[in-house]
Formats: sequence, C-alpha cells, structure tokens
Amino acid sequence: MMRRRDFLRTTLVTAGAVVVPAACTDDEPTIGACDVHDADGFFPQSVASGDPKPDSVVLWTRVVDGKQQADLSLALAIALDPEFTQLLELTPVSGGLLTAGSGSTRVLVTARAAFDHCVKVKVTGLTPGTTYYYRFYYTTGDACYRSRMGRTRTAPAPDEDVPVRFAFVSCQDYIGRYYNAYAALAKEELDFVVHLGDYIYETTGDPSFQSASSERTVTFSDADGALALASADGEPYHAARTLSNYRELYRTYRSDPKLQAVHERFPMIATWDDHEFSNDCHGATATYFDGRQAETDEERRKAANQAWFEYMPVDYPDGDGFAYDREAKHPDDIKIYRDFTFGKHVHLVMTDLRSYRADHLIPEDAFPGKIVVDKDKLHAVLGEPPVSASPYFDVDGQGYEDVKKALEDAASVLKFDPSFGYAPNEGARLLSGTFVKALLESISPGSTEQMPTLSETALGGMDPGFSYADLGKTAFYGAMGSRYLVVKDVFDVVSTPVAQDDPARAAVMGEAQEAWFLTTMQESKSTWKVWGNEYCLSQLAIDLTTTALEDERFKQRFYMSCDGWDGFRHRRSELIEQLAEVGNVVAITGDIHAFLAGTPAADGDPSKKIVEFVGSSISSSTFHSGLVRQIALDPLLSTVPDAPFVAESLEALLTDTGTKINPHLAFADARHNGFCIAEANATELVVSMYLIPENVAELPLYGEGDTIEGMVIERFKTVADESELYKDDGGTWKRWDPEAGSWA
Repeated sequence: MMRRRDFLRTTLVTAGAVVVPAACTDDEPTIGACDVHDADGFFPQSVASGDPKPDSVVLWTRVVDGKQQADLSLALAIALDPEFTQLLELTPVSGGLLTAGSGSTRVLVTARAAFDHCVKVKVTGLTPGTTYYYRFYYTTGDACYRSRMGRTRTAPAPDEDVPVRFAFVSCQDYIGRYYNAYAALAKEELDFVVHLGDYIYETTGDPSFQSASSERTVTFSDADGALALASADGEPYHAARTLSNYRELYRTYRSDPKLQAVHERFPMIATWDDHEFSNDCHGATATYFDGRQAETDEERRKAANQAWFEYMPVDYPDGDGFAYDREAKHPDDIKIYRDFTFGKHVHLVMTDLRSYRADHLIPEDAFPGKIVVDKDKLHAVLGEPPVSASPYFDVDGQGYEDVKKALEDAASVLKFDPSFGYAPNEGARLLSGTFVKALLESISPGSTEQMPTLSETALGGMDPGFSYADLGKTAFYGAMGSRYLVVKDVFDVVSTPVAQDDPARAAVMGEAQEAWFLTTMQESKSTWKVWGNEYCLSQLAIDLTTTALEDERFKQRFYMSCDGWDGFRHRRSELIEQLAEVGNVVAITGDIHAFLAGTPAADGDPSKKIVEFVGSSISSSTFHSGLVRQIALDPLLSTVPDAPFVAESLEALLTDTGTKINPHLAFADARHNGFCIAEANATELVVSMYLIPENVAELPLYGEGDTIEGMVIERFKTVADESELYKDDGGTWKRWDPEAGSWA
C-alpha cells in the first residue's frame, strides 16, 4: 500500500509545489535539450487548472504511455507569455515544496501508476491577477513530447478594486450528448469557471434520462465490478461502482475537445452534486432500488471520491499536505468545502451538500398507509385537523384481527413489508383506514364488507392524522411521493415535528460545515458573498387545485422535488434568515436543468431574502424533457391522462401569478441548455443566462466557425445593499415585485 507521504510528494506540486525533490537534479536533461513534439496521445485528457488564489493555482494533467505501466516522470514549464519566452524559475524549498522566484525553469514531477498517472501541481509564489501559461513534457527514448498549452489566471489581491467576470455551469451528461455549450463558453473572456456538480454521470445509459449513441457512449472494462441495473422494461445498463469504473468515466468525459478547451483556457473551481457518486444520493447511500435492498456502500463512495480527487484540479482546505486517504472512514476521507476571494468584490464560498446530509424525509420504501403525524402532533402543528387528514387505527388493536390477517396475506401477494415500516417493539402501529380499505378492495373487491371495523361509519369515528399516502406516496417502493411530486401542504405539516424532534433528520451541511459556512459568510469583507450551491434554494412547487384536471389525485399543491432544499425547508428558512442579515448574498446554483432567477426568503418573513441565479445543464436533458420522459416511464403516471399537462405547463405553473405558489420565483425556463456568466463590481452583480435550444446538444457542432443557432441571452442583476432582483427588458432594468407577481 502506498504511504500517505509518497502520494503527497508525487501528485501535488506547489511552487510551493509538492514534488520529488531528488528528481530536481542538475544531471537531468533540460526541456530544450530534447527534440520536442506535440503529442495528444501521451496527454489524452489534455491539461487543466483550478482553484486560483492570489498567489497560487493548481495545474493538472494525465500522461499515458502504452509501453510503460510504471510511474512516469514529467517536466513542467510555466511562462508569462504563450510563446514561453518568459519562463518562471521554480525553487525547491523545505518539505518538498517549490516556489516561484529563482532556480530552475523546469521541475520534474512523477505521475504515479497507483493514481492513474494523474499529476496535480500546486504552484505558489505567483503574482495576483496575472495570466500564466503552462505545459507538461514527457520524455521517452530520444524524443520529448509536450502537452497542449494551458492558460490560467491567479485571483486579484483581496484589496484590489477590480471587476470580476466568471461563468457557472453544471450537469454535463456525455451519453448521447455533445458539449456545444462549452464551444460557446470557450470563446468568452473569463477569470474562472465554477462547476456546480454532475461533472460526470455514473450510469452508462439510464433510460429515464439517457439515450446512448454509437459515438457518445461509455462501456466499463470492469463490467463485473459495476452495478448491473435494468429499466422498467428490462433493458440492461450499468452504474459505476469500482475505482476503475469511475476513472473510465472521467477519462471519457475529459476526452471531449470542447470540455478540454474550457479547461485549457480557464481555471475551474468545482464541487460535486450527486452523479459524481450516485443519483439522488445522501452520504454513501444510493437510491436505485427505492428501498428494495440496502444501498449504503462506503467503498463505492470512496472509489467515486478518489477518482474525483485524482481528476479534478482542486486545492483542499486541509492545507498543502492533503492527500486522499482511502483508508479513512467516509465522510472524513475528503473535505471539499472551501472559499476564494477575488479582489474586493467577490468572495466565493463552495459547499458540499451531499456528503453530510440526512436521508430523504419520506423513505422510498415507506408503507403508504403508515401514519407519520398522529392526532396529537397534528393538533400541535395546525390546531384543528384539516378535512384531508386520514382516519387511522392501530392494526394490533382489539377488533382488527381480521384486518391484520388480510393485510398479512396481501403482503405476501403484493410483496410489501408486513411490519408496515415499524421497528419491533416500536409501539402502536398506526395505519390509515382509508388506505387500508382501498388496498384490500384492490386485491379482493368486496372483502372489506365483511370487516365492520373498516366501514364508512367506523372510519368516521377514527382519530385523524397524516399517512405517507397523503404525501403522494402510493407505491410500496418508489420515488414518486418520496423524492418527486410530494404533496406540499401535507409535507409542510409532516416536516415540522420531524425537524423539531430530530434536527439530524433535517441536516444538509452537517454541523462542522454549516458552522464554517455561516462564519465565513458573516466575517466576509467582500462586496458580494457568492454561494456555490449545488441544488435549488428557491421553492419549486406547483398548484393544480384550480386546474381543469379530472384526476382528483392531481388537484393538489406539489413540491417538484424533495431531493433538494424543498425537502429541508426548515433548515433552508433558518439559513436564509441568517444570510439575509449578512447582506449581498447571492446563490449560484445548478442541478435542476433549468434557468431560474428569484429571491428565496425565510418562511413567514418575505423581507428576509437573498438572490439566487440557477443555470441550466450544459448538455443533460432539460427539466422539461426529463419530466416528459419520467412520466412516460412511470408505471402509474403513464396511465394518467392528466400527467402530461404538468410537464407541458411546467414554467407557467412554477411562475403562476394567479396562485402565487412561488412568489419569489421571478423567471423560469425549463426547455434550454446553456450556461451563465456573472459580472461583479462594487455596485452590482449582473448574470447573463445563455439559453441554447436543447436539440443543439444532439449534434457535434465542433468546427472552429460553427455558431449556435437560436441562442438567446437573458440578463438579470442585483444591486448592492438591496437583495432585489432586476431583469433587463429591452435596455430597461425592471425590479421583481413578489407581492404583485410582476416586473415593476
């Protein structure tokens, strides 16, 4: 097993660069002594840089030599000009660090076979706000081969009064999709790019959102080590599980020339969302089987984390000596939340909203009829119980022997948990009488007529409460009513006592990260405190109560997804309340595959708010098309004539000015891919949303002169000391008025 110190000394170089000091000797040939050739084959993922600070930046490459599987030695050169006539001198210092200043114009680093021949170099001692150029060189035989040239830029000094221009992106599925959005982004002039997660997707062709093509596909060489999955109709595909699987994903994604072009031109600051490990994950737990089997897999999580560590040009908050330790217990194996300052006006704070968060509040394997809020809790939250509450009974109580026996028989037929989700000796097992009656009738019509305890009269005399079925959870195992399309009014009631009784179930960041996050925000001196936030902070609910839908099950108010912040509404409200006191806080967000702009506020106090800008996906299927596909593939929704209405009316439902279901959501576009560019100075932060038609991602428009037809730019801004949102309407900035539901 490789020792921690060995890894530290060979995969990071700081100028301060962690190197093998013994390799920097005078008897090594200089770069100029070789016959230098361009050779992409030795550097198949090209180069990248990341995490720029005023005096440092991280440089990355991967070298491949088919004849050499052992460790490989590379040279690095850094210059102030693209012609490499103004080379930096790099000097080894104590502890194996290297600093820019005086010494050699090249430094040797080692690409370890144990780490997929990736090299990460942290160069320190650099000048703030300066553009640098760099190349890696690999010598074999009597020839020297060089990587493509990379360009990077350090952050301006914290006291420098300069504007900052950066992009933020997310969600770049490779399967059957092309990175034309990156082709457009690479033409911009930027200080850096923020990646908000879903850099890779762990599946090789999940039919719920992926359509593989002959040119854009992923096949794992270690198929036996991968997770074997199948669609509802039995179509097989895989999900990454081993380190080999995850590495192959990064190798494949980074083979794309337009993604490479972005990395070659701009430093990137990245966090992860879910697909870097597993869809809708929490900690080390996946959700493919919706509770049918245990999915907590710490070794899989650490394989995903190690591959991310190897391939992403990231500096870590634990200091220059951090090395990924596979032996450490998750989530202590890696910490990626960190912050950056860019002059006087931008303080970027990146969080990790997957490693420390609680499980979804509504389990995917929840028995729909289980009561989660009984009469007493319902009274404490609402006072008078609503008419929508379910009558409930104790299935083990006197007089329910026939019902209990019928349910046990049904469990063996329908294959649900006969404990109804209750642990042994947990106490009363409370079930919704309405749900149980309907369930027994569905498998044996007329059976409940022989059970007086389930008569309409008996149901009317039962205490009221809320069951999982009242939340929209109708299947024994499934995401609907658990993560997606959750009944809002019931969830708001159910989540309140849960958050009060067990705060850990409402946790998102974890105690240590949240304390760091709030302290960092509160102590920041920058004009703009920018939160790199993985998933949507703004409420995304829809109100179908006043629509003409015929199916009564749909005539309710729903949260679109409780995998994001809507599933942690109490913690969100508390955080926004504290961030509103800080002032000038702007959240930049990805994940949802839609463009959104709004001013999320604390519950009950709309004056306490921040501003949020959400960017759509680079290439992944949009929120609209994903919902269309999800409805078509869902066994229940696909049979409901009303279901397609939700997808086709999505933007109108989200921003409905009549129901005002999301009063602080000012803009929604769920049908375009694209990216966002933010420009910040002392007085305002302007975000331009580059909307690209979704069908563009289906074709490789990779020629130098190719332009993207149909791209539209929507511009928004917020002004210092206001927490208000403005939209550019033909050259006039109009302010969003949540109360009126219009731009004033």
